[in-house]
Amino acid sequence: MATKNFAKGEIIFKEGANGDSFFDVLKGSVGIFINYGEADEQKLTEVKEGGILGEMALIDAFPRSATAVALDDVEADEVSVDQVKEYFNSNPNKIERILNVLCQTLARLTNDYTEVCDTIRELYPESGERKESLADKIKKFAGYYKRLGKNNQPSAEFLRETGQSGHKNGYAKKVESYSEGTVIFREGEAGRCMYDIHAGSVGIYTDYGKPEEKLLTKLHVDTFFGELGMLEDMPRSATAVALEDGTTVESIYSSEFAELFEKNPAKIEMILRHLSFRIRRLTGEYENACKMISDVADAEASNMNVSDEMRQKAREFKSKLYD
Repeated sequence: MATKNFAKGEIIFKEGANGDSFFDVLKGSVGIFINYGEADEQKLTEVKEGGILGEMALIDAFPRSATAVALDDVEADEVSVDQVKEYFNSNPNKIERILNVLCQTLARLTNDYTEVCDTIRELYPESGERKESLADKIKKFAGYYKRLGKNNQPSAEFLRETGQSGHKNGYAKKVESYSEGTVIFREGEAGRCMYDIHAGSVGIYTDYGKPEEKLLTKLHVDTFFGELGMLEDMPRSATAVALEDGTTVESIYSSEFAELFEKNPAKIEMILRHLSFRIRRLTGEYENACKMISDVADAEASNMNVSDEMRQKAREFKSKLYD
C-alpha cells in the first residue's frame, strides 16, 4: 500500500491494462474515460476526494475497462489485491464505503441493462409499429457495442472460483428461519440490508400475488441476494419468498461490515466476490444485448431483412438480473 501523486493530465491507468490494484482518492479529482485520446473519446464519470477508482480489482485482476486521468493534482492511496485485508484492518471504517461503491456500480449497470432489454422488446412490438424515439436508442446501444472489447466477460474459471460454499460458517449477526410462503421483502419496499441463504431456498418474483406474477429465479444455499437494498433510495425491484419450510437467511447491514470483517473476514471476502461476479456477469449480458441491437441496426442499414432467427432470439431474450 503506497501513497502516490499524479500531476494534472497524468494517466493513472489505461483502458485494457491489467488491473491488480484500486485507488483511494485523498486529494483532487480523476476523470474516467473510454477511448481516451481518440476521436470518439467519452468521459464516463468523475471521481473526487474520498472516492474509489479501479474498484473491480478488489478481488480479481481483470483488464481495466476505462482510462483514469488526473483532472488536477491528485494524491491517492494505491492498494493491491493482496493488500486488501491489510487495508481493511487499518481502515475498518472504509469497508462500508467500498462495498457501497460496488453496489452503486451494480445499480448503474442494472439500470443500463434494464434499458437495453426494454429497447430489445421495442424492436419487435406487438403492434408492429416502432416508436419514433427508438431510432436514437438503437444508435446509442449499437455504438456502445462497437466500442466494447471482451475485457469484462468473466472466464469459466472465474465463474467456477466464485462459487464458494460454507457461508454459514463463522460469526453471523442475525439469522432467522422462515416457513414456506413467508415474504422476506416486497417489491417496492425500501431495503436496508442484503441476505445470505444458510438453508432452504428463496424465490424472486415480480408482481407477486397478482395475476401477472412471474418467478424470475430460484436461489439456493450459499447465495447472497438483495444487495442493492443497502443503497439509499433504492427500493426493492422484486419480492423474495421462502420456498420451503426451514428456509434460513442471514441479514447483513452495511453499518455492520466493520464488525463482520473483524469477527468473520471470510464473509466480507465472499461478499466482495459476489458483487464482482454480479458486475462481471451482468456486464457480459449487457454486451450481448447491445450486440443484438447492433446486428439489427447493421441489417436494416444494409436493407437486409432481419432474420427469423434474430427475431426468435429477441423474443426469447431473458433478463439475468437475478441469476
